[in-house]
Amino acid sequence: MGFEDSIMQTIEYAKETLGNIDRSKLQLLALSSAGVGAVLCYLAWKQSPKTIPVGDGWWGAGEKPLTEDETIHKFVVTTSVEEIEDLHRRIDQTRFTDPLEDSRFNYGFNSNYLRRVVSYWRHQFDWEKQVKVINQYPHFKTKIEGIDVHFIHVRPVQKAGQTVLPLMMVHGWPGSFYEFYRIIPLLTKTDSDVVFEIICPSIPGYGYSDAPHKKGFNTLEAARVFHKLMERLGFTEFYVQGGDWGAFITNNMAQMKPECIRGLHLNMVIARTDSFGQLLSLVIGRYLPFLVGFTKEDVRRLYPYMEKNIFDILRETGYLHIQATKPDTAGCGLNDSPVGLAAYILEKFSSWTDLGNRDLEDGGLERKFSLDDLLTNVMIYWTTCSIIPSMRFYKENLKKDFKTRVDRVTSVYVPTGLAAFPDELLHCPRAWAGSRFTDVRSFTYMSRGGHFAALEEPLLMAQDIIQFVEKVESKDHK
Repeated sequence: MGFEDSIMQTIEYAKETLGNIDRSKLQLLALSSAGVGAVLCYLAWKQSPKTIPVGDGWWGAGEKPLTEDETIHKFVVTTSVEEIEDLHRRIDQTRFTDPLEDSRFNYGFNSNYLRRVVSYWRHQFDWEKQVKVINQYPHFKTKIEGIDVHFIHVRPVQKAGQTVLPLMMVHGWPGSFYEFYRIIPLLTKTDSDVVFEIICPSIPGYGYSDAPHKKGFNTLEAARVFHKLMERLGFTEFYVQGGDWGAFITNNMAQMKPECIRGLHLNMVIARTDSFGQLLSLVIGRYLPFLVGFTKEDVRRLYPYMEKNIFDILRETGYLHIQATKPDTAGCGLNDSPVGLAAYILEKFSSWTDLGNRDLEDGGLERKFSLDDLLTNVMIYWTTCSIIPSMRFYKENLKKDFKTRVDRVTSVYVPTGLAAFPDELLHCPRAWAGSRFTDVRSFTYMSRGGHFAALEEPLLMAQDIIQFVEKVESKDHK
């Protein structure tokens, strides 16, 4: 007897058995089955983790001491003539390679345009002036788990009747706290009923935060460190916002201590996309989107699926494989050459803002950004020698199967606002977001913008954060 015959025989036997049961007993059986199913689903839901472990760590050099200085110190970014002269000497010694004809940005940062950027950097960019721009907001450092954690802390201009709410904003790679400088004024001075007290930390290993001295510092460790930072500042409840690695870290913060997170706002939506239901929705969604909860905008952003979600991602993630395996090797050259570092970082600000920029001679860099802002971000990496530790963050997070990590199999239960920018590298429909976020209060299809949303489109981003927080606050206070 074949497998198919066995299946058919089993089905026929079940039909015959059910046919011999009277109607009242059949109804009772159906109700009982439904009840058992409901109980099993409830037990599975109840037993699934609602939080992830907080844990503890020590990332300083040597052994952990018995006590740790918890003082918060003021910090001022400084520079020197020697630092600038060394930069100029290295720039002057740069060796350029001519690009291929008509290659534009499809082979990486086009060296013809790179010469223009470097000329501006060498002869017009004023690092001393930009240091003053950086210092316009108060900077601080405090030691947590053995490393100095840098952050800016900006208090709002509060109008009568406004509620002040603390908001931590977390950057990613290859960005920095400086990404938020254009959005901070829009959040600390508003016409809304809410206004924000902003805390922007530097991820350990980035910028002015110390780099971990030990292996294993990933987004879970960063989330715990940032919780400790907020506790040290006296905040028991607060909002968090993030994109790129910042999205993962703030997700983890919400999973770790949901009682502390009033709301989570993301401009990069992270959801599981490996279930059978999602695979089925991909097949059906292009032709019958309403059956799987897709909107017309979802269809426009998702398809053709292989081109946008497989081939484009393969073209844009070569850096990820390097940084997730041997970051120190590639990092040596970047840490020694300012022009190499600038090309490596600024290429991401080109293609991740809009993949269409790869077909432009100048990579479209100055369409959304000024060279002063772009080079200031590069200088934060250059002057702190932080490119290598920032690259190591990929290895620490991807050294094991990322999909089986505790945070990837744990849902997020805090109120969540999702801003889906059209030129983000990957699009996640709201129908998929529900697989991870159980309380989505806001899902916005943003009209324009890409990966570096706070720097690209600060007004749009600020408006979305404010409307999300207003929804949370109004519902929670009803």
